[in-house]
Amino acid sequence: MNQTKLETIINLFEGNEIRSVWNSEKGDYFFSVVDVISVLTDSDNPRNYWNMLKKRMNEEEKSELSTKCVQLKMKSKKDGKNYSTDTLDTKGILRLIESIPSPKAEPFKIWLAKLGSERIDEVFDPEIAIKRAIDYYRKRGYSDKWIEARLKGILDRNKLTDIWQENGISKDYEYGILTNEIYKEWSGMKANEYKAYKGIRKESLRDNMSDIEIALTDLGEIATRELAKEHKPYGLEQNKVIAKMGGHAAKVAREDIENNLGKSVISNKNNLNYQYIDEKEKLEYKE
Repeated sequence: MNQTKLETIINLFEGNEIRSVWNSEKGDYFFSVVDVISVLTDSDNPRNYWNMLKKRMNEEEKSELSTKCVQLKMKSKKDGKNYSTDTLDTKGILRLIESIPSPKAEPFKIWLAKLGSERIDEVFDPEIAIKRAIDYYRKRGYSDKWIEARLKGILDRNKLTDIWQENGISKDYEYGILTNEIYKEWSGMKANEYKAYKGIRKESLRDNMSDIEIALTDLGEIATRELAKEHKPYGLEQNKVIAKMGGHAAKVAREDIENNLGKSVISNKNNLNYQYIDEKEKLEYKE
């Protein structure tokens, strides 16, 4: 497996077709279970293999995977018709790989173990994680000046989430709602809509922003942080008001810049060196 080319889990399967669909709301892929089983086993009937594996899991009271399956309609490789197919998200597919007792699955398990070992090392020495991030950005052509600003932006973002936590925010979806309030106010788009506009999916939105877009994002979050420190809102609804105020500060700055430039500073450009294939003709959700 070529780790330098690993952009999505699909690359792990080295050219074997694994049907997948992107869910923009959840920000994740859903993969065909039978396709993965077909690649990783010598079974002549991967569908029956999956049914037997589910039965074994239920008997062992390890039915987590089967209960988390989502049925989507996918186009059959045999007759081109759409059939309801068991799918799992990225986390579920990795758990499935761990559950398959097949020699073909061993390289994947070794890869997962290596990732797990690296993350444990980072717990004891966080500098490893920072160095890994710096190396990642350098390999993708980002300058050291950009990397320095990006790391500072991460620190500033953590300062904001710390304030939100002090002000009664505890659930992941609440942080997402507040972040979207800032984005919507100054850019007119929620984070996932902004990503779609730029043609990115799981990639970081900030990693694909222009300097001005990053500056406006930072301004909105810093303004929100300072306003929250001053007004001390509590709970989601009060913090939403403050987040919108912070986003408005960035909106005013954006409008002033655009009036002088004579054009929008919101760009659909990204930093990807690859493009996503339109999957609408291949896959569709079960309504």
